[in-house]
Amino acid sequence: MIAEDVFFASIREQAALLRSRKLSAVELAEGCLDRLERLGPRLGAVVTLTRERALAQAHRANQELLAGHDRGPLHGIPYGAKDLLATRGIPTTWGAEPLRQQVFDHDAAVVERLEQAGAVLVAKLAMVELAGGLGYNNPDASFTGPGRTPWNPDYWSGGSSSGSAAAVAAGLVSFAIGSETSGSILTPSAFCGTTGLRPTYGLVSRHGAMALCWTLDKLGPLARSADDAALVLAAIAGPDPRDPATGESFRYRERPQTTRRFRLGVLKDATLDCEADVKSSFEHATAALREIADLEMDVAFPDLPYREAVSLIVDAEGGAALRPLIESGAVRQLQDASDRVGGYAMLATRAADYLDALRSRVAMRAQLDKLLSRFDAVIAPTRTRLAPPIGRDFDAPSPGSPPPSSAEASGPRPPATIPAGNLAGLPAIALPSGFGRDRLPTSLQLLGRALSEARLVAVADGYQQLTDWHRRRPPL
Repeated sequence: MIAEDVFFASIREQAALLRSRKLSAVELAEGCLDRLERLGPRLGAVVTLTRERALAQAHRANQELLAGHDRGPLHGIPYGAKDLLATRGIPTTWGAEPLRQQVFDHDAAVVERLEQAGAVLVAKLAMVELAGGLGYNNPDASFTGPGRTPWNPDYWSGGSSSGSAAAVAAGLVSFAIGSETSGSILTPSAFCGTTGLRPTYGLVSRHGAMALCWTLDKLGPLARSADDAALVLAAIAGPDPRDPATGESFRYRERPQTTRRFRLGVLKDATLDCEADVKSSFEHATAALREIADLEMDVAFPDLPYREAVSLIVDAEGGAALRPLIESGAVRQLQDASDRVGGYAMLATRAADYLDALRSRVAMRAQLDKLLSRFDAVIAPTRTRLAPPIGRDFDAPSPGSPPPSSAEASGPRPPATIPAGNLAGLPAIALPSGFGRDRLPTSLQLLGRALSEARLVAVADGYQQLTDWHRRRPPL
């Protein structure tokens, strides 16, 4: 019997146990498979256990490590893949009822690279159907049911990488791979208290991943710490001729040992519209960061129509990518009512509007880069609200909360860091920063310039050495 501590240990700690022969890769994989089988369905986190493949990979890892063939820090480490990543001979459902039997004859590029790194695939993890591209409006938007945060299963785990975040937070896998078009790594990381790293657009190959938006989609790790996430990113990043958007690599092996102070910008109105607990956690996080960084307060974030541009691009590209499902009528089998009809409006997007959005993002990217060039990162809460409850539409008013007044509706808005960062293809990292009511996690977001992942990880690792939120465990 493996002690529960092992399942919440860092990748480096698990790797040390494997190399000292205090634990075998097979024992670790079997332990994760057992936890996934027992706890995964309760969280709506698992689609398919890849038991046969996992045990074969774990046995190979044992033999190689015993023979002195060390593939690196992920060798023998169990992980889960969001179920939009192709896995040879294993169903890849995209979270959607009409695709439950979909099987590919190849692995996605990130799955290939993780196998080369010696990692052990133990599960395909749940996701919002079709990565949320058709406009879902309720946590119950997958044939596996609503994703639930392990901290309080009455609340949502976030989308669309719902199972990836929940499985990491619950100690079911050591890390997971998710995807983000506009928030699908950062949001579930915020709601589940995990560390989510959204890489620069084009840093990680999307070959073999479900396409939603060719000019926005990104793949990245969800893990317990920034150090863990960086180890995973180093394994999956790099050029791939099968994805022409790729070109750069990311190298990372040792934790950053910097003695210099960082320069961070605290965005103006960052806590506007935040719930009180989110605001309080952000203020405490800002105070902790002063130990390692010089902070410039009230940094103005360019107020530009990021959300509108992202929405147009998702409608145009998502409609094209999902056109066969929409036109065949298969979308009528989807779980969420909004998803059954949303695609038809997407197909009506005007080409002129789409092209205007693409042109406008060039100017927006330039303004963001001008701002970010002054800092190692800018910071804001990852999400202004705590996780919403299961069983209620997202646009339903919270019980007891009055509708906003006309003055509030036309006043200042919090900075739109998630749509802005995705529109510009910029990296960001979400870090656990505390807890609010009902034991729901809060999260801190760091946003940086393109290809500044090493700096973001250094800041994030420094913050996590000052705090212990990333080491907390949910009451399973």
